[in-house]
Amino acid sequence: MTNIGFRILSLKKRPDKSLIKQYGNVVTPHISDNMNRMNAMSSFLRPYHRDGKLVGTAFTIKTRPGDNLMVHKAIDLAEPGDVIVVDAGGDMTNAIFGEIMMRMAKKRGIAGVVVDGAIRDVAAISKDVFPVYAKGVTHRGPYKDGPGEINVPVSIGGIIINPGDIIVGDEDGIAVVPLEEAEDVIRRVRSQQELEENILQSIQEGTINRDWIDETLKQKGCEFLSPQIL
Repeated sequence: MTNIGFRILSLKKRPDKSLIKQYGNVVTPHISDNMNRMNAMSSFLRPYHRDGKLVGTAFTIKTRPGDNLMVHKAIDLAEPGDVIVVDAGGDMTNAIFGEIMMRMAKKRGIAGVVVDGAIRDVAAISKDVFPVYAKGVTHRGPYKDGPGEINVPVSIGGIIINPGDIIVGDEDGIAVVPLEEAEDVIRRVRSQQELEENILQSIQEGTINRDWIDETLKQKGCEFLSPQIL
């Protein structure tokens, strides 16, 4: 019998490092488009760091709102390249993450942090390139009592994140790629990337074809009217 709600599980499977590297070279809009725009975290999660791409393996934490005991433990357990993903229930009462934890996570090679809740010490975080995404900010610190769980499925911004999924974050937001789909998704992303590069080239050359707009309007029944002369 397990102590549901207060337990630590191991991360059983991580994506290959070469696959993670590929996701570091693509943008979240392309990833989202190739998952039917369904696996993007809500836009309420925004970056607070200066700049820098977030890409790595989801190391998940579900914690009691306002408490970061398990987040501290996760920083000790996570491997270089992991992303600390914290489901704090979206609560904004207490900060779950701050500068001291950022320094520890960065020192250990953790790829970044996503918090469905509040952070603090934004003056320091905003000057750093260590990726930190959160729902908001408060000066009030956390409790450290638990309970909580590590490496269990969590829900953030309308998306289920499983331990081992690939997390990609940039200026446009955060995409979550299920581990079992990651190879197929990156192939489709590469195809879209090539297609859009060709489109940009045709814009530059003045050869882009825009007929699809009028064709779509006609298919939708849009009426084209001539201007009336009064």
